[in-house]
Amino acid sequence: MTKLSDLGPPITGKRHGGQPPSPRDHFYKCRRCGQLVDRQDLRQVIWHEQPEHEPLEMDA
Repeated sequence: MTKLSDLGPPITGKRHGGQPPSPRDHFYKCRRCGQLVDRQDLRQVIWHEQPEHEPLEMDA
């Protein structure tokens, strides 16, 4: 299983158009593997956009 830290240092994204109403809105559920993805971390978003991927091991 791939660890989040294996993908390198965090890549923090910036929102356009203001903050979401709730901190929970920073997350979405991946359609392929079912894992929650933090939209604020570009590493996670890119990982979960790959057609064949496994859930990430959240270590850091």
